[in-house]
Amino acid sequence: MHPRQLILLLAIVSTTGCHFKNKQADLILHNATIYTVDDAFSTFEAMAIKDGRILALGTEREILNEYDAPQVIDCGKQFIYPGFIDGHCHFLGYGRTLQEVNLDSTQSFDEVIMRVKAFQPSNSRGWIIGRGWDQNDWADQSFPSRTTLDSLFPSIPVALQRIDGHAMLVNGEALRRAGIDASTTISGGDIDFAKGILIDNAMNLVTSVFPEYSKEDNIAALLAAQARCFAVGLTTVDDAGLMKSDVDLIKQLQAENKLKMRLYVMLADDSLNYTHYLKAGIDTSDRLSVRAFKFYADGALGSRGACLLAPYDDVLPYSYGLMLREPLHFRQKAYDLRKAGFQMCTHAIGDSANRVMLDIYGEVVGDSADHRWRIEHAQVVHQNDMQKFAQYHIIPSVQPTHATSDMPWAPQRLGRSRVMRAYTYRELKEQLGMIALGTDFPVEGISPINTFYAAIARKDLKGLPAEGFQKENALSREDALRGMTIWPAMANFEEHKKGSIEIGKFADLVLLDQDLIKCNEARLPQSKVVMTILQGEVVFK
Repeated sequence: MHPRQLILLLAIVSTTGCHFKNKQADLILHNATIYTVDDAFSTFEAMAIKDGRILALGTEREILNEYDAPQVIDCGKQFIYPGFIDGHCHFLGYGRTLQEVNLDSTQSFDEVIMRVKAFQPSNSRGWIIGRGWDQNDWADQSFPSRTTLDSLFPSIPVALQRIDGHAMLVNGEALRRAGIDASTTISGGDIDFAKGILIDNAMNLVTSVFPEYSKEDNIAALLAAQARCFAVGLTTVDDAGLMKSDVDLIKQLQAENKLKMRLYVMLADDSLNYTHYLKAGIDTSDRLSVRAFKFYADGALGSRGACLLAPYDDVLPYSYGLMLREPLHFRQKAYDLRKAGFQMCTHAIGDSANRVMLDIYGEVVGDSADHRWRIEHAQVVHQNDMQKFAQYHIIPSVQPTHATSDMPWAPQRLGRSRVMRAYTYRELKEQLGMIALGTDFPVEGISPINTFYAAIARKDLKGLPAEGFQKENALSREDALRGMTIWPAMANFEEHKKGSIEIGKFADLVLLDQDLIKCNEARLPQSKVVMTILQGEVVFK
């Protein structure tokens, strides 16, 4: 070849190479199946990320030929999804439980006592505080008694919350410090003084005299919760029921770049919050959104505090459960929130509580405006009330693992016919064409994979029941994935910046070793999080 021809050929190759790699990114992910969860449920093989946002999506060849980046990750043919969003949880509260007695999965009251005794030597708070027992998992399913705690800890106050956070076992010293005696009563709650069992609002009498969490305690709680949540693929959490002081600490830690988790905050139903936020208004940023208030209409099924239209089937004398506040309170606050532009999110478990709240919502925001008010849990909904979700544009926010946790005893609690109106996730989804999914952790475990499995299989982690619990209300795999990504983003007014993998949105991603859409159902609970990325930064690997 003539030297001039060789020089010309090298120039062409050099020019072509520059043409192929003429765009700069910060991070390239390739050799993957990318589920975008966009409107078309598109899939791609590779993506480029720049400045924390999705820059490009395409085939392996398109992205690798067109983009260059200092960090290139070969995903080994594994599976990328939008970062998971927990639509209802207690993030700070979960972190605090990591500093207390863990009573989850105890199989008897004797095991509860054993764990409390083991915890006490390391306890430095003065009180023994714990959470997680569930008498429905024990051979004796009646509520426990304080007798053993009184004998073991006659001068140390003990307060042990049931797993749902709506009942508490306390000893005599805790009762004394809270000023509770055999004649004490409270609206929206119940006290069994002899046993030391407090239901719903009665617990506030004890929690009000708990030792306060120090700033250092809360920082440790938030950072510990963050690490565990990143490890299961969560990149946004909806924390239900915070105070302004909690929000201020979260802001500080985010400003210091110590707390990177994105939070959607539902403020607690408290005068201190109203005084500040109804005047100051909505407060949003890329990693923190404060634009909702969380209310409790009733209690929980597990402690028979959920408010029902007809009595519980498994207890005498007849009990209908409890409304925790008068309807007038919810109605007045609803008008206040609408005026200030805040979202209303209400815990409603029983069919009576759901009816009350749906009707109040309908009265206050039952027009065509985009208010996105939410019912949290919506566990038992009467057939005459179901269409109100669509009629009033109310978003159902549910936790699929509640169904699989409750299924061993819910039919006895509600009766066979009424339980068919419980945990009706597919029917709820059909009202607005969407449903937000979460866990309610620490009431349930924090894993979004378990949420997905419970939603589509309606089985526990042992694969039971074989046919699934009320399988007619299972979600499709595509809808379950939407329920953990784009739909909670919509419920949070944030679908324009997260919830799907689309150009311009935040690069919040999770890499799994399993194909959630196609893999064998039985293998889903074994799915592993390989990597979690938040705004283009690897935060778990």
